[in-house]
Amino acid sequence: MRSGPKIICDFCLKTCPPKIGCHNSCYENYTQILFLCPCIEQESDVFILVIPFSVDKSYLQSGDGSSQISATINAPENNYADYAAYALVNGKLHIFGGYYDGTKIARLDDCTLNELTVRLNDQRYSGHAALSIENGKKAIICFGYSGEVRKTCEIFDGSTTVLSFASDSTHRRGGLGLYKNQPTSVGCYSEKHQKAETLSPTGWISLPNHPKRISGHSLVGLENQSLLLIGGQDWGNGGVSQSGILQLKDENWNKIGELLQADFQGSAIYIGRSIYYFGYVSKAIERLDFNEETEDLQTVELMEIKQAIT
Repeated sequence: MRSGPKIICDFCLKTCPPKIGCHNSCYENYTQILFLCPCIEQESDVFILVIPFSVDKSYLQSGDGSSQISATINAPENNYADYAAYALVNGKLHIFGGYYDGTKIARLDDCTLNELTVRLNDQRYSGHAALSIENGKKAIICFGYSGEVRKTCEIFDGSTTVLSFASDSTHRRGGLGLYKNQPTSVGCYSEKHQKAETLSPTGWISLPNHPKRISGHSLVGLENQSLLLIGGQDWGNGGVSQSGILQLKDENWNKIGELLQADFQGSAIYIGRSIYYFGYVSKAIERLDFNEETEDLQTVELMEIKQAIT
């Protein structure tokens, strides 16, 4: 009986056409079955769409690790999302730049990546980052592979792009995250520095240096206005992978925890009071849980993928 509804849900998802509405309908039916049969353990209500370098390897990951289900994403080429940056704009996932085309902007409609006519102003093949701003109405896209592009930024509102302030320091692979509700970047793969900067209404402002010469980390802003830096590479120590979880709060850096597996160039997303970190090297998925009131880190768990369905 425990596996019955899960099998029904999985079969439903596998038979869906590439339409997100079908997937949503499957989960609605699954939730109703669980409600009508309380003897069944409640499954996760969090599902994360993961689009790796190869689009045909995309999958839906449940927040509790109970399932990993293949997702069909249509794209012009299988490497279409390779090294692209991601952000939500007006409730839609957008990807920016990347190896396939450094100036492209594409939007995920249902299960298809549709390229828009609007382009980025600068070539951003890799090393760049994107971040939702202004309550998801816009995205800021910054940095890149070489030269002055490692400092430049532009803002996308869903239909147009405009140049914004350039940072004072380069931030290739320095990421973007919100600190005190302002876009912030830390470190650089090229120049291997420790510098942190935040974008104010009048330009970029220096923040306290990170303790290490860091890059390839993930930046996540919390609701308490602090910024977390997860993983990365320490270029003061030969580029060794990092496991540290550091917090910038009240203009001070403090280590608050450790990943269970060191990693860099991973991806992180904050949902509810949990950060899901997807490792690039280890391929591990780790969940960082925070308490409800103050967003203090409580636990770090290596998620066991209990069921993979292709």
